[in-house]
Amino acid sequence: MTGTQANADQIAYWNGVAGEKWVTAQDRLDTMLSPISSRLLQALAAARGERILDIGCGCGETTIEIAASGATPVGIDVSRPMLERARNRAPGIDFLLADAATHPFSPDHDALFSRFGVMFFDNPDKAFVNLRKALKPGGRLVFACWRDWRENEWVSIPVSAVRHLLPPQPQLGPEDPGPFSFADLARVRRILAGAGFDAITATPYDAGMVMGSNLADAVRHLAEIGPVSRMLADAPPAERARALESLEARLSSRTSALPLTLGGAVWIISART
Repeated sequence: MTGTQANADQIAYWNGVAGEKWVTAQDRLDTMLSPISSRLLQALAAARGERILDIGCGCGETTIEIAASGATPVGIDVSRPMLERARNRAPGIDFLLADAATHPFSPDHDALFSRFGVMFFDNPDKAFVNLRKALKPGGRLVFACWRDWRENEWVSIPVSAVRHLLPPQPQLGPEDPGPFSFADLARVRRILAGAGFDAITATPYDAGMVMGSNLADAVRHLAEIGPVSRMLADAPPAERARALESLEARLSSRTSALPLTLGGAVWIISART
């Protein structure tokens, strides 16, 4: 596996339990994120024959969708288990096990694309300088990143339901690598402009994301993937049980229409060289 010491923590994370969890939950995660994927792919507007780098491609869902448009995608990720799933799903697509922050790219891509794969760089300023090297002159960039966690029901509602019942968690700084490190648009614009991108636009998009087919299924899913799962990881059995009861009670008001959905709030970012 390639990668830098600077990104070692993230590489270890996505090659450990987190990567295995995403592989196991691949179908339901793709369903959960499908409204965002559709909107993001519309923004990309891939054309037949274009070569597109899918950054942090994971289990390959968006890479496969890009290929279906007639473009030629290359999926890149640091997670070996997730790329194994991607290769099994789409053996005809090129998937690269590498750290996009430092990989020696050639300038032969028409576009850079990512569904939530660019917020985990230890040094995003340097990472985007390197990613820009993958683009042809006039190439474009399109990616999705989460807005503030408090705007995202899939995080704010479950976390508020359990955090008073569980031990305090380490707090990430607003610029530490993580899902919400690109919530601040001023920071995103600074990083992209510093890497040589211009025509930077940010469009808010809100989507209902399926958490489960019913209440029990949603609670089980949120306990296995995402911030609540990390909060539960080291909780004693009694605390875990109380937290799950509280989560179930909080979500019960969302069962008037099934499947149970919670809101997701993202930025669709685009830019050009």
